[in-house]
Amino acid sequence: MTTAKGKRRITHVTLDERSVVRHKPEVEHERAVAIFDLLEDNEFCPCDFTEDGPYHLHLSIEDNRLVFDIRREDNSELDRLMLPITGFRSIVRDYFLICESYYAAIKRSTPSQIEAIDMGRRGLHNEGSEMLRERLAGKVEMDLQTARRLFTLICVLHIRG
Repeated sequence: MTTAKGKRRITHVTLDERSVVRHKPEVEHERAVAIFDLLEDNEFCPCDFTEDGPYHLHLSIEDNRLVFDIRREDNSELDRLMLPITGFRSIVRDYFLICESYYAAIKRSTPSQIEAIDMGRRGLHNEGSEMLRERLAGKVEMDLQTARRLFTLICVLHIRG
């Protein structure tokens, strides 16, 4: 028997391959970990629908909008949400700058310097995750960990070749 929480979740996620390019190994690792962790444990439920999931989610960027294509488990359409991407650009840019500093620090800095940069990195990540939850309020309910993993995937979509 599937519990209500077990139905209020994402069981499949894809990123628009037209938007995604192959990146540095660190970015590819972050992408893979975010997808794995998201599928292992998440709470996600569109607000305007009475039917439970689980859901499939396809993320893409179209016409400067972040697109959440939410589908039923059989992959039939359920909802398509679009958010302006402009509000995310600044925080994503800052997040990637601090990530670059973090990856460089791992190679040549002291543990206390690495820890300080990592705290800033996590803070920006949390800020982006909360922004995502606020922008989707009333449209999709999700827990903070789900928002964090989705924010990571949104960051990956922002990097284009």
